[in-house]
Amino acid sequence: MNTARNARRSSVFCLLLICVTVPAARASSIRLSPDARKALDSIYNGDPDGAISLARLVQQNEPANPVGYLVEGEALWWKRYCGACEIKYGMIEAWEHEKLAEDESYFALTDRIVQLAKDQIARSESPEMHFYAGMGYALKVRLYGLRSESRAAAHAAVNARAEMLRALELDPQMADATAGLGIYNYYVDTLSPVVKLLRFFMGIPGGNKELGVKQMEIGMNQGTILAVDVRFILARALRQYDQKYEEALEIAEPLAARYTQNAWFLLLAGNLNAELGRGEKASEYFRAVRQVSSGSLCLDRAHNLAATFPDAQR
Repeated sequence: MNTARNARRSSVFCLLLICVTVPAARASSIRLSPDARKALDSIYNGDPDGAISLARLVQQNEPANPVGYLVEGEALWWKRYCGACEIKYGMIEAWEHEKLAEDESYFALTDRIVQLAKDQIARSESPEMHFYAGMGYALKVRLYGLRSESRAAAHAAVNARAEMLRALELDPQMADATAGLGIYNYYVDTLSPVVKLLRFFMGIPGGNKELGVKQMEIGMNQGTILAVDVRFILARALRQYDQKYEEALEIAEPLAARYTQNAWFLLLAGNLNAELGRGEKASEYFRAVRQVSSGSLCLDRAHNLAATFPDAQR
């Protein structure tokens, strides 16, 4: 049991962001063009390659705005995430993974997001640009975490924290920045004692799981950019670290209902139903995964996981 718990916690830095206690946000100042929104929807509909094409159009139309690069980075992350997913400890999840050649272009893109945001800040400071800079660092955290590079992930998280803090100083109502804080608050409070000791010596702020959940709920209900992401993150976290399967399912099911071509949302819903002993409902979701035929989000891998998951639980 301890081995499984420690392995589950090895992925914590994959989602590490930032930490601060702030008043509950009620709005978001993030503005997205119709093309950027369409690109995000393409990601969540299971088509990151299509989203990348749309994001590059946004980049051409707004070359000084980091948002097009951020959306492309999000699409690349989803491709990396699905490529790393496997079944362990009864969960379909992206566990530790090796470095890949394409990681360098991913990190180059995150650097560009940060630099473009900082260039805008130098001309005219805004909470939106601080948020984008923070998200550039956050995208670094995800991949460093997947590669088990905890120190690099922590360093990027500290930079993200500074940017998000400033965004909230300028706009305390920014729901997306609040969501980022919630992710950190939750995950850093689940760290093993050994990793918490490392966090102490590196000067990384502590967390608060209950506050983190509340902040993530604000983000998933009121955010602009992170609404879907943070819902997916929170459902997985409640499953993985708290075994709150019923609560996690309530959060995950709207994703599976809205984005019926995203096999990974369907897999999560199936996984949670299986944990709750609802075999028939789990089978419905796994059959739905095998029927997904559009998009390009690692469909072969998703189909295989849906087919093998029931046997893996025996």
